[in-house]
Amino acid sequence: MLFEKDSERKSLKAHMQLNNNLFHFKDSSYFFMDPLQRYREIIPNFDQFQRVQSLPLPVTARINTLKMDEPRLLERLDEEGVSYKTFRWYPLGLKLDVESPGKLLENLLGYIHIQEELSMVPPLVLGPRPGERVLDLCASPGSKTCQISQMMENKGLVIANEPSLARVTPLRSNCERLGVMNVAITRYDGRNFPNVPFDRILVDAPCSSEGRERKGPGVMARSSCKRSLDLQALQIDLLKNALRLARSGGVVVYSTCTYAPEENELVVESVLDRARLEKISIPGLKDCPGITDWNGEHLNDDLQLSSRYYPHLNNTGGFYVAKLVKN
Repeated sequence: MLFEKDSERKSLKAHMQLNNNLFHFKDSSYFFMDPLQRYREIIPNFDQFQRVQSLPLPVTARINTLKMDEPRLLERLDEEGVSYKTFRWYPLGLKLDVESPGKLLENLLGYIHIQEELSMVPPLVLGPRPGERVLDLCASPGSKTCQISQMMENKGLVIANEPSLARVTPLRSNCERLGVMNVAITRYDGRNFPNVPFDRILVDAPCSSEGRERKGPGVMARSSCKRSLDLQALQIDLLKNALRLARSGGVVVYSTCTYAPEENELVVESVLDRARLEKISIPGLKDCPGITDWNGEHLNDDLQLSSRYYPHLNNTGGFYVAKLVKN
């Protein structure tokens, strides 16, 4: 993406000065190059990555064991002639060969939930257990919230926080349809959530959503380094507050659906004085380690313990996930 107006270029340079107290940028060209091209050095098989970006995203769904167990659900799909494949890495994940998955009776009844494949990763990394107190700090539309509740077998407490009143409606609707019983919905600014201790916290942060390009073209056209830096301050504040709320030894998972290091590794690096990273490993799902060098700067070596998921590795969208344990 090129910035044609000189005023835009001056604005970006001013933005760099304002953000200089957070992170240094040795090469200002990162602000002005094509959004995808600036990732060429960090994404393996970059040309293949670009080709896959233009292909439609597979239809995927999660089996909701709060309402129906896996064998019975698969039996129903077989009886109705619905073509599917189970994920290699997650037995409750399905790839569906249908044109209108939202109209499936199984989806309407809450036996399955239409959910992008990599969206199922953060709750699995979070690892909630029955009886725990868990916070989903940026919860709507509720796919991950309901997956967390499912993993907890409806036992314990899940706080689903969503500051936007308009976004509370789909969150509540999904919780009701999927039979979630241990979720309470709150509407706090995640940066100022009340000081209540939690065992586990998910921060699926608002982001530039570059990894969603396969859902429909246009996302990358709105992407830029400036936009990532605009979001970065919010993301850092959300993650810092999550670590404040986590009990000692508690787990915080930070995730985004973007490729931008400014929204991923650079955000996580800002909190490594109060938490340590744990290695993420999901057998059957290909990932790349978090980067430790960006724009001429060397980052904390522990960031390689976080994971980057690219569309051409698993035929999915794109995601970044980091697992932190509070000191």
